[in-house]
Amino acid sequence: MNFTRWSARLPGTQRRAAARTDDVVTEDRLNEGAVPAARAEQLTVPVPAVDELPVREVLDRVPALVALVHGPDHRLAYVNDAYVVAFGLRPTGEPARRALPELDEIGLLPLLDQVLRSGKPRTVKSRKAPDGRSYTFTCTPVTEGHGDGGGGSGVLVFATDVTDHAEAAERLRASERRQRETAVTLQRSLLPQELEEPDDLRIAATYLPGGTEAAVGGDWYDVITLGGGRTALVIGDVMGRGVRAAAVMGQLRTAVRAYARLDLPPHEILQLLDGLAMEIDANQIATCAYAIHDPNEGKLVYASAGHLPILVRDESGVVLRADEPTGPPLGTGGWMHASGSIPLGPGSTAVLYTDGLVERRDEDLDEGIAALERALAGATGTPQVICDRLVRSAGVTAEHDDDVAVMVLQHPAHAGPDGDLFRNAALELLGGVEAAPRARAFASGVLTSWRFPVELHDLGVLAVSELVANSLQHGTPPMRLRLRRTDRRLIVEVTDGDDHLPRRRRAEPGDESGRGIAIVATIASNWGSRRTPGGGKAVWCEFVLPKG
Repeated sequence: MNFTRWSARLPGTQRRAAARTDDVVTEDRLNEGAVPAARAEQLTVPVPAVDELPVREVLDRVPALVALVHGPDHRLAYVNDAYVVAFGLRPTGEPARRALPELDEIGLLPLLDQVLRSGKPRTVKSRKAPDGRSYTFTCTPVTEGHGDGGGGSGVLVFATDVTDHAEAAERLRASERRQRETAVTLQRSLLPQELEEPDDLRIAATYLPGGTEAAVGGDWYDVITLGGGRTALVIGDVMGRGVRAAAVMGQLRTAVRAYARLDLPPHEILQLLDGLAMEIDANQIATCAYAIHDPNEGKLVYASAGHLPILVRDESGVVLRADEPTGPPLGTGGWMHASGSIPLGPGSTAVLYTDGLVERRDEDLDEGIAALERALAGATGTPQVICDRLVRSAGVTAEHDDDVAVMVLQHPAHAGPDGDLFRNAALELLGGVEAAPRARAFASGVLTSWRFPVELHDLGVLAVSELVANSLQHGTPPMRLRLRRTDRRLIVEVTDGDDHLPRRRRAEPGDESGRGIAIVATIASNWGSRRTPGGGKAVWCEFVLPKG
């Protein structure tokens, strides 16, 4: 094989030939440019032509791997010394499939066919060869011409060792994977490991980290049982990404759980969170929706700080959107939030979510929310099944570029034997001092009809007596006694028109009062009090039902 005729086809040869032509300096140009004589002599020194170079010697000295194949079978014509050192001697004249099995193993032979057919060079980056090293392969078509119009064609394979770069890139990818795993682990550890299970609601939630980078977001959710049958539901999204956003999210979630124990209206909870968010980081803002469900009221009372609207599907399949009121995000300050409400009766399903579920770069946010409404209207099953269906309908995948948090809650409609486990009874407390014995008699009859054990019956009547007496002494009309049973507990609640909340205190031996709340706290599983929206207060206690 005459390598001189192939040399003009080597990569870069034509560019070097053109550069050589441009560098020819004529005597006229030297005179015009007033080039010094010594410089002129240097420029006129003849440069050897590439065709005159000993090509085989050049290729044998090249540190890269070089192989030359010829014809449709890619018969091996030449390999340089570097190739021999890497893979051993190779028989010339044999097809590449037998002569160069290492190229066959890494799938390079189809590329040789493409280069031969198209006459255009092709490059594949960082392929790992059988010798354990990584190479970037460039395949260039070459042609051996003859004066009679005949000739042959082949492919020059040029392989550059990029093992160091490949290993560095893999180490970087491994480091990024570890960082992402750490960030996702932190994010998940700050979310509730198990959702609390209210008596009257069935709840499921899903969190999906977005993208493949290490910077996860600050999406979060929580379920908080407030006692007395009430449940708080929270969902939020800290702006930004990374460990900092996750840390802020963890602080806000912890604060929400602490504030929720005060049993304040939703808008007051957001006011407290707003101030805290400014103290944590004035440059870090977050959206949040806080809602409270009371099964006795049949609605969801909520407040929103820049968060997306809650969606509720009623038992007839109609989807409602809780649009107003919505205030600015947490951390902006200077805004008085307000509470709103949306019906959530038996048979209803509500969805709380973050923007990663509905926001897309190529469409308006309202279109995403409308698509979620349509998906919710047709989604049935358990809360977890609905969660999964909503995520799938939104097209969320592992490569999604934003975090997604979704929480679905259902208020089941109880009927038949199951309905016997959920009962309500109420009595308006009228008549002054006569209200106390009437309340005891009412409670005794109700608890007997609910077939409670004698011990629980007596404890319930005692709790009613103490709470009613406390309300008659310290409260104002209107007063009301409410008894409620679920499949897990008995709840006793007394409301009146005075907003002064009782507290448990230690009564001295000579005190004639001050023992009622202490007695209730001793005999009940849990107790508490809260201010009611229309003014006044509610004092409640609950007893856990015995198993079976």
